[in-house]
Amino acid sequence: MAAAAVSPAPPKAVVRPPRERVSSWPLVDRLFYALCWISGLALCAIALWIVLYMLVKGVSYLKPSLLTSSPVSGSIQQTSNGGFLDPIEGTLLVTAVGTLIAAPLGVAIAVWLTEYARPSWLARAVDSAIEMLAGVPSIVLALFGLIFFSQGFLTFVSQGAASGALGQSFIAAGAVMALIALPLIVAATREGLEALPPRIREASFALGKTKATTSRYVLLPAIKPSIAAGVVLGMGRIIGDTAIITVLLGGSAQLTEPVGHTPVWGLLRGTGSTLTSYVYYNSPAGEGNAHEKAYAAAFVLLLMVLALNFLVTRLTVTGERGPAAASRLRMKLAESFAGRRWS
Repeated sequence: MAAAAVSPAPPKAVVRPPRERVSSWPLVDRLFYALCWISGLALCAIALWIVLYMLVKGVSYLKPSLLTSSPVSGSIQQTSNGGFLDPIEGTLLVTAVGTLIAAPLGVAIAVWLTEYARPSWLARAVDSAIEMLAGVPSIVLALFGLIFFSQGFLTFVSQGAASGALGQSFIAAGAVMALIALPLIVAATREGLEALPPRIREASFALGKTKATTSRYVLLPAIKPSIAAGVVLGMGRIIGDTAIITVLLGGSAQLTEPVGHTPVWGLLRGTGSTLTSYVYYNSPAGEGNAHEKAYAAAFVLLLMVLALNFLVTRLTVTGERGPAAASRLRMKLAESFAGRRWS
């Protein structure tokens, strides 16, 4: 006789404990809970107040002509006509130079520290150096850069140093700016690499690929959002610094005329200003006397920083959605197995 079919037992209902009420907590826990709420709300209120204040001030003083006209003279003080087109261009130039130096260097250091870290003593030294750069005041780095780029063998990067003056230029300022952006890029890249599951590396090693090939064609493409977020954060750090700009870029509101037959290189060897230095010198605390233009320039600077923060948020959210990245990763591994890539 056939055995009677045994029906599966019905799944047991998951009994969830009732949610604990805050009023039942000890007094100390309730006080700390309220303090956390107050701190968070206060931080949001301060940030909102800054944005709204600069929005009101900036919109009231910002004119289209300020964005399209250069300062009237070489002085940072702009009490009469003239806009801040040159400081905007200077901000973009310094950011571009610093990012081009810090991005590849930061990614390379992060890959080496995460995937190799040999010899161990050197890895510990590099890790400590990155942490030190993250905590060193920017004015200290600025003074170091001023002394370093004034040396005789580096006079070619600065028009002033070539004529016996200080080593001030966009190249010098961008190179030192790269030092303050480097820790952010290294930290974001290392976090992305450490978050990858070990099976990704094991699958690539099983296909006979080396660690260098795995890092280049598997790991780095998988953490593009993390790398991009670190680079954007580094750009925001560069845009918002003032001490390095004041020391290494000079106090001229206008960009110096390019010298030589290569316009880009000649422009980068010259001096100028950025929005941060322009705002400082023309603010009530500075030496200038153009407070309205300082508010307008600060509003433009705030918009740039908010745009970068929004971009970081979008990149982070995109990086958390992993199916598309995982699918591309599987395709790369399959192509490697078929011998069509990574030769």
